[in-house]
Amino acid sequence: MDPRKVSELKAFVQMCDTNPDVLHLPEMGFVRIWLQGMGATIPPRAQTGGSCKGGCPCGPPPTSAPPPEGPVVSESEESELEIDNDGVIEPDTDEPQEMGDIDNLEITEEMMEQANEKKMEAIDALGEGDLQKAVDLFTDAIKLNPSVAVLYAKRASVYIRMQKPNAAKRDCDRAISINPDSAQPYKWRGKAHKLLGQWEEAAKDLATACKLDYDEDASAMLKEVQPKATKIIEHRRKYQRKREEKEIKEKKERIKKAREEHERAQREEEARQASSGGAGGMPGFPGGAGFPGGAPFGMPGIGDLLKDPEVLNAMKDPEVMAAFQDVAQNPANISKYQGNPKIMALITKLSAKFGAPPRP
Repeated sequence: MDPRKVSELKAFVQMCDTNPDVLHLPEMGFVRIWLQGMGATIPPRAQTGGSCKGGCPCGPPPTSAPPPEGPVVSESEESELEIDNDGVIEPDTDEPQEMGDIDNLEITEEMMEQANEKKMEAIDALGEGDLQKAVDLFTDAIKLNPSVAVLYAKRASVYIRMQKPNAAKRDCDRAISINPDSAQPYKWRGKAHKLLGQWEEAAKDLATACKLDYDEDASAMLKEVQPKATKIIEHRRKYQRKREEKEIKEKKERIKKAREEHERAQREEEARQASSGGAGGMPGFPGGAGFPGGAPFGMPGIGDLLKDPEVLNAMKDPEVMAAFQDVAQNPANISKYQGNPKIMALITKLSAKFGAPPRP
């Protein structure tokens, strides 16, 4: 390897180690995808090496979570994302193909030999360009020996050439369930996703295929679909942040309105309490008619009196209120409370307010 390139790579790694924020630059998207595909988290130390032998990102792009439920992004916002869908086709809608009875069929050596013969005949038909015949022969082989992953992968490759991506995906799903370490099913399923314009899924499958067994064709397709997948992921994250910001803003507004409503209700209650003596007097002390000195509670100054904390607290005392009620009905009963300093202190204060001493 060119020593200068190694030095440049080393300098880049050191820069990322010193300042991991570099990895969040838009132009570094391909590096983030590569690191995450290797199992790293961002920001990590940069990792080098891998199983690829040239030009292939060594892992799948980050798996994107489905958008969380929340405020719907407007159509005008979503329209900002522009993806080149050249080469995308309409999905095929044929009935699912024969998959063989993998669970119940007892496979003999003779059946395995016959399946292998059918496979060879299918390959010959494929070489002659007879795609439908190749599909039929691969199907015969699958029915004879449905436990061989490569048969499904081979048939999937023919379906791709026939522009039937959904059929190819079904075959690849079965092949991967039989042998998840085989690269070919991932390659053909990635190609099927590409034909359907499913860029994120395509990038993930093609990167996995390259990681399992480097393939120039898969690598070339990956280089084509990966920028589109990255663009979609970053676009989704952008509007996810917008949704979150909108939800936070709405929550703050709800809290603000609730606080304002509470303060308004509190002010109204205070005003109601302050004005309640204007016509009917203090609670339990009707009109003030029995108050020593005969001062009516509608007189000026009563509002200030009701704001006096000592008076308000006394009104909450059942003993004081009972005494007030007694005196209100018969002012002469004030003599009964001469020995109660709590009641007399308040009566003295009220009497002084209205310019008359308490009468015994």
